[in-house]
Amino acid sequence: MGSARLYLSVAVGGFRRYASYRAATAAGVFTNTVFGLILVYTYLALWDERPGLGGYDQAQAVTYVWLGQCLYATLAIQGGGAEKELMERIRTGEVAVDLYRPVDLQLWWLAGDVGRAAFQLLGRGLVPFLFGSLFFTMALPTEAAVWLAFAVTLVLAAVVSFALRYLAALCVFWLMDGMGIGQVLMITGVFFSGMVLPLNVFPGTLGEVVRVLPWAAQIQVPADVLMGETDPPAAFAFQAAWAVALLAAGRLLQSVATRRVVVQGG
Repeated sequence: MGSARLYLSVAVGGFRRYASYRAATAAGVFTNTVFGLILVYTYLALWDERPGLGGYDQAQAVTYVWLGQCLYATLAIQGGGAEKELMERIRTGEVAVDLYRPVDLQLWWLAGDVGRAAFQLLGRGLVPFLFGSLFFTMALPTEAAVWLAFAVTLVLAAVVSFALRYLAALCVFWLMDGMGIGQVLMITGVFFSGMVLPLNVFPGTLGEVVRVLPWAAQIQVPADVLMGETDPPAAFAFQAAWAVALLAAGRLLQSVATRRVVVQGG
């Protein structure tokens, strides 16, 4: 119970920390709303030419756009979550302080990132999504059970997102700089998560591959659950399997990496 309270406090601290950046949050809301408008009209034109593309109608395509804008910062699709600070702490050697704490390193950073994600969802993501629902026809469910299942997918998506970024951050133990790995996170996040286009649209073998990669658990799976395009238990199993696998890989890489920690000056 004591450990649970500790990690809950870390999550609350992460929420409060990001809540203090009010100007940045307002700018983010504006940016996501504008990009949502651009993408919506692009999607509408595309779906006019190709009705039923990816198995979606126009309302579903519009829903997908606004959900993507809602989850862009929530899931740190292009990076910029806990991994950014962790990379810097590894680079400078300050991670040694983290290792001396009587806490689990991975759970500590996961808790903080969950707090960050919760604030980004409520403070930055919700407004563009509500804007889209007010001014465009969206395929939103009316059953409470669907919304509850969708909420579960968001939690699992946040864990998968963190696990991917945590693995990337640990690479700095060997690379000694996070700029390159940060660029890789940005490119893979945008392309493989379906941020630009739904993964259902990708053709042939490429489509089959991207839909089983962990990035699909971030936007594509929650979107399909929200719009009734997939069975919730199957979605949960897919996301949970990737979350467990990636967290386990992170735990293993962390064990290897921390054996070679060298702090500047001793």
